Amino acid sequence: MISEKLKLDDIDRKIITLVQEEPNLTHTEIAERIDRSQPTVGMRIKKLEKSGVLQFQPGINFKKVEIFMATVEVNTNDPEEILSMAKVCPFMLNAFRVSGEYNICVLLASSELRKLENVVNYHFRGNPDVSKVSMNVVTEIAKDFILPIDFDSEDHEPTIEEGCGEKCKYLIAKKEGKI
Repeated sequence: MISEKLKLDDIDRKIITLVQEEPNLTHTEIAERIDRSQPTVGMRIKKLEKSGVLQFQPGINFKKVEIFMATVEVNTNDPEEILSMAKVCPFMLNAFRVSGEYNICVLLASSELRKLENVVNYHFRGNPDVSKVSMNVVTEIAKDFILPIDFDSEDHEPTIEEGCGEKCKYLIAKKEGKI
């Protein structure tokens, strides 16, 4: 059970559920709803944040905006390269090592579909370590989906031939020995 794995009691679960459902609730409002004192709620939230179980992350709600998002599944001999790339590329929201037919899944976003296609073609389809690539554009999101976005992606004009060229944050970080 998730609660046992995270070492959460009933009060912690109630607090997390309320914060997820209504992030703007005050500690006092949460305390009233779970029949605990405001200082207890404040201490619990602080403890959950310190342990890393509860985090508040600002970002863009992809359900509410018209930004292209795509999942890209990659089968590569060098998964660490793709994971490193995702840490700095402004188009890559995140990357995951996965099991199955593909070993990496990347979440991409941009205001222009063309840019996403060029990033995929340059960094994945043009990579000799990559044997298989599948790109799927997200067409609908069921629930609010909030993720940080790097607005630097708007300054990049990736091409199939050169990627982001001299502005490519991945190539710059690699050249500087940061990854």
